[in-house]
Amino acid sequence: MGETFHWSRSSLSGPYTLFLIIGGMLAPLAGFTIAKFGARKNIIFCNIFAALGLLGMSQVSELWHVYLFFGFMAGIGLAFGEYLPVTTVINNWFIRRRSFAMGLLFASGGAAGFAMPPLISWFISGLGWRWTWVCLAALHILLTVILAGILIRSRPEDVGQIPDGTAENFWLDKLNVSASKEVYSTPIDWALGDALRAPALWMLIVLFSVILFVMNLLTTHQVAYLQDLSYSPLASATALGLMLGMSIIGRVVCGVLGMRFKGRYLAAVFLAFMCLGILSLMNARGISFVYLYSILTGIGFGGMIVLLPNLIGAYFGRTNYSRIAGWTTPVVTLACAGSPILAGFFYDATGKYSLPFAIAAVLLFGCIIVALLTRPPRSKLATP
Repeated sequence: MGETFHWSRSSLSGPYTLFLIIGGMLAPLAGFTIAKFGARKNIIFCNIFAALGLLGMSQVSELWHVYLFFGFMAGIGLAFGEYLPVTTVINNWFIRRRSFAMGLLFASGGAAGFAMPPLISWFISGLGWRWTWVCLAALHILLTVILAGILIRSRPEDVGQIPDGTAENFWLDKLNVSASKEVYSTPIDWALGDALRAPALWMLIVLFSVILFVMNLLTTHQVAYLQDLSYSPLASATALGLMLGMSIIGRVVCGVLGMRFKGRYLAAVFLAFMCLGILSLMNARGISFVYLYSILTGIGFGGMIVLLPNLIGAYFGRTNYSRIAGWTTPVVTLACAGSPILAGFFYDATGKYSLPFAIAAVLLFGCIIVALLTRPPRSKLATP
């Protein structure tokens, strides 16, 4: 599209920035609509709106069209029809097996990250970018509207079922046998106001903000950093791909371990993996250090992505999950948005990435302590 209309990369980054801002800052409103109308309706109707935005991208001729169709319309779909309602459905349908279900959910997202780029590239080479947007809109309608409408129900009670089902001796439940203590799950649902006053929620927000701050920094600058160290573009890109691939393993592993071990202990371990990975990257004197960084950071990040929504559900319950999680998203969005700019600023000032990477490592080390202190909240619980 940039080549067709002679738009610079910086001008095309504006609509993507708007897409992320809308997706993050409107999450509290999305949480309210999910609580009022149900996650299923949000997924269906908001993804119709997003698909229309993707279809509109096939007809753009001015830059403001991209802001409208992608930045605004697809951003609305991201805020109201993606992460928040989908994790709400998982939280409603699973309690004992919540972490495993979350692991599969986020692992599927990682797998799509591998499958979609080559598929899109194939569409563009064969059909051109305009028809590629049409194909993406059709795929979006099929997966997020038609199949979602057929298969998804907001709560198990809507179809006369209960969370986790009724089958006994299910093989997943046997994984809990060796657990030293029962994994915590709140017996009473928290009200939004009570949750926002709980230190545990803000500790989880800190953890989420830091890991996305760090990962946004790494994914933006690690290829340039490795090329500065005289690694080939192929090796640099391979390291990024390996990290994303290992994150899928981390998501599945965390899903299984989350049914056996306390989430705050697992968080400390995964954060330690990320911290050690960055230290390996800072001392990447050989390609083995680069791949060690990719493996450790990928597994750590994948595990944390699953743990955080799982802990919000475990600590604060099902009824107001969408509202509580919705209010965490703007803070996290603002915290992680500036990390690539900050890293670029320090690089321009010093000529190297040592300082931003060191800051990332220190933040992760501090989060290990925060994770260990993030105990289940014990204040008086209340429902609205």
